Amino acid sequence: MKNHFAIAKEELGFYGFENTSLQNLLAVLIGPKANPVVTGQLSSLGVKRLSSLSKEELLQYEGIGESTADRIIACIGLAGLLNKFKFEECYIVRSPEDAAKYMADMSTLDQEHFEVLFLNSKNVVIGRKTIFKGSLNASIVHPREIFREAVKLSAASIIAGHNHPSGDPYPSREDIEVTKRLSEAGKLVGIDLLDHIIIGHQGNFTSLKEKGYC
Repeated sequence: MKNHFAIAKEELGFYGFENTSLQNLLAVLIGPKANPVVTGQLSSLGVKRLSSLSKEELLQYEGIGESTADRIIACIGLAGLLNKFKFEECYIVRSPEDAAKYMADMSTLDQEHFEVLFLNSKNVVIGRKTIFKGSLNASIVHPREIFREAVKLSAASIIAGHNHPSGDPYPSREDIEVTKRLSEAGKLVGIDLLDHIIIGHQGNFTSLKEKGYC
């Protein structure tokens, strides 16, 4: 009689990952020792809850060792990156709302992240880079590093963005200073700063373009 792993492998091979159940995808990841009771428990959590489990939480399940937990976490991480890449490939920024929606994942971060979106001449996002993590300070945001990356990607323009962990997107003096500095540098190199978006909680954001700072 075929075991859980063998059946799951057959399903994956015949139907492809799009039509393979989450339980059987987990069985393939776990390997020959996959226990249908455990994969059933994990799959019943749903993709969203499963993706939030830490390694320590995964290890609480019978038959899940460190290497298996690492594989599950790596697989979930890879799926997230692929989804993000697919999103980037066709995302057009037509307004501050579009930029804020694209960077909405920053709203849940408990530390400030300063990121830059790189756009082509049609305002399609062609890249995204985290410049630094920590409290925003004009002295540590180097236009040279940002615009070097923009030139490397042949970007026509950029959009800066950072989050306020407090949830209040009201711009600080440092926010305004950084925006003006990047705007001036962009004019010198011919790569416009289209906007600087401050991400708050629950969809709230501030566009420094709309406030006249870039």
